[in-house]
Amino acid sequence: MKNGKSDLYDDLKRQILTMELDPDEDLDEASLSEKYGLSRTPVREIFRRLEGEGYVDIRANRGARVIPMNHSTLRHFFLVAPMIYAAIGRLAVQNFKPRQLSELKNTQERFRSASVSGDALSMVLENNRFHEIIGEMSGNAYLQPSLGRLLIDHARIGHTFFRPRNDDMHKRLQTAVEHHDGFILAIGSHDEDTVVDLVFEHWELSRENMEMFIAPQGMKADALVETPTPSMEKSS
Repeated sequence: MKNGKSDLYDDLKRQILTMELDPDEDLDEASLSEKYGLSRTPVREIFRRLEGEGYVDIRANRGARVIPMNHSTLRHFFLVAPMIYAAIGRLAVQNFKPRQLSELKNTQERFRSASVSGDALSMVLENNRFHEIIGEMSGNAYLQPSLGRLLIDHARIGHTFFRPRNDDMHKRLQTAVEHHDGFILAIGSHDEDTVVDLVFEHWELSRENMEMFIAPQGMKADALVETPTPSMEKSS
């Protein structure tokens, strides 16, 4: 049995980012209280904290649910994501602190290791943390909450990117790793233009993979249908 508000907070964030909890899924306050050894009050406090960060939606008289992901949110996501990522990148170059760059490098090494071992869940979480750190580097109280909200849906829409099924997807994943290395080098060199160029390259790579997830190739309609043979028709 898990205990503590921090465990519940961390686990719910992870499960939402990795799609272990589906968009719009109800959160059972009673079962979570029992599982984590908490009374209802601290569980509700965690829900409110996660609501403020964009992970959870609390509805009057209906409880908490995972934030939905629908046509409207997807449209807004694709419309503003590159603009916010680019602004964050410029400000990160201007304002980063050495300790943040060090944390970015450490996170990248964990992401690289996960990509080598094929640990999809770790890749989702480390990639999310990598971009969170760049947001923290920006030091902008207006853009950081927007980035945080974008990263939730970025992780959820693009989670199949970290489960490559063919050589092309493996190459795309390797390109993402190389982009991260480029971000670290450009930020450390105070190269604002290169960071912005990388933002759009990285976004295009992500966008293509997210579109593959949203609009997968159709299934063969006759895959499980047997066409009766003349002998089968006569015997029926």
